[in-house]
Amino acid sequence: MRAMKILFCSYVFPPNIGGIETVSRILASEFCRLGSTVTVVTSTPGEQVAASYEVIRRPSLRKLRRLARDADIIFENNISLKTLLPLWLCRKPIVITHQGCLTRLDGSRRWREHLKLSLLRFCHNIAISKAVADALPVESIIIGNPFEPDEFEEGGKAGRDRDIVFLGRLVSDKGCDLAIRALAILKTQGLNPSLTVIGDGPEMPALKQLTTELGLNSQVEFLGTIREGRGKVVARHRIMVVPSIWEEPFGVVALEGIAAGCAVVASRGGGLPEAVGPCGILVPNGDAERLASAIKDLITDASLRDQLTAGRKHHLEHFQPEIVAKRYLEVFESALRK
Repeated sequence: MRAMKILFCSYVFPPNIGGIETVSRILASEFCRLGSTVTVVTSTPGEQVAASYEVIRRPSLRKLRRLARDADIIFENNISLKTLLPLWLCRKPIVITHQGCLTRLDGSRRWREHLKLSLLRFCHNIAISKAVADALPVESIIIGNPFEPDEFEEGGKAGRDRDIVFLGRLVSDKGCDLAIRALAILKTQGLNPSLTVIGDGPEMPALKQLTTELGLNSQVEFLGTIREGRGKVVARHRIMVVPSIWEEPFGVVALEGIAAGCAVVASRGGGLPEAVGPCGILVPNGDAERLASAIKDLITDASLRDQLTAGRKHHLEHFQPEIVAKRYLEVFESALRK
C-alpha cells in the first residue's frame, strides 16, 4: 500500500465531542500508522495536541490552497462547502465520506444540500451505510465507521451491576426521553431497572424534569459527559439503548455498546440496523411501548442477552480501525489512478 500525502478536511474535530469528531481522529491516526502523511484542517478551535498528524484550525483560503497543492489527495469526512468549494480548482482527486443523506432532519433539502448533491458526480464517494448510499444520487462505496476498541473492549472486562445505559448527546432526535418513558411503562408492570444517562446537551433540564414527573429519580442517574473511561462505565451495564427518533445514518454508539458486552435495543430506521447487526433488538422509531417490551425481554431473559452478544467479536471485525483505514486507503489509491 503506497504512502500518500492526505489533506484531511473535517469541519468538526476534537476537542469537540461527537461521532464525526471521533471517526476523524481515528482515521487520521490510522492513516499515519499505515505510512501516509496527514494534515487535518478543521473549523473547530482548540489547542494543538501531540499526534502523528498536523492539525490546522481555521486556515485562510491561501493556506488551504497551498496545502492542497502539496497533497496527493483531498479527503472530506462529511462534505463541507467551506472547504470543498475553495479546493475545487486545485485539480486533485477528492474523496468524500457521507455521514448522512444530505437532508435536513425533516427530510427536506435547501439550496446548500442541492449544491452539495450537484458536486458529488465529480468526486469519489463513500457512504457509511447502505441506508446512506441508497439516498445518494451517485454510486458510493459502503464503508462503516470505526469505533475505539481499546476504550470499549477493555472496558468489557468489568462486572455488570447496572441494567440500562444511554450514551449520546442530549438532543431531542436521540430519543433519551423515550428511554425514560419506557422505564415508566415497565414500572407499571412491576419492573424497576436502572438507567444511566451518559452525555450532555440542551435537553438535560427537560429530561431531569421528566424523570421527576414520572417518579423515576431513584432509577435514573445522569452522569453528564465522560471524556475518559467511558468504556468501563458502559461495561457495567447489561443493555444499551439507542432509541433515536430520527433515522440515524449509522450508529458508532451501538458498536461501542456491543464492544463493551451490552445487548443493544435500537431504532430500526436508517443505518442503525447495520451497526447493530445480530447483536441487538430493533424497534420502531419513536415507539416507547415497543422499546419497553424489548427491554423487558432482555432484563428478564439472560439467555437472550447471551445469544445476542455471542457474535459480537465477528460483527465488530468489520469496524476495527485498521480494517476500515485500509479500505479507505484502497479507495484513495483507486482515485489516484483515475
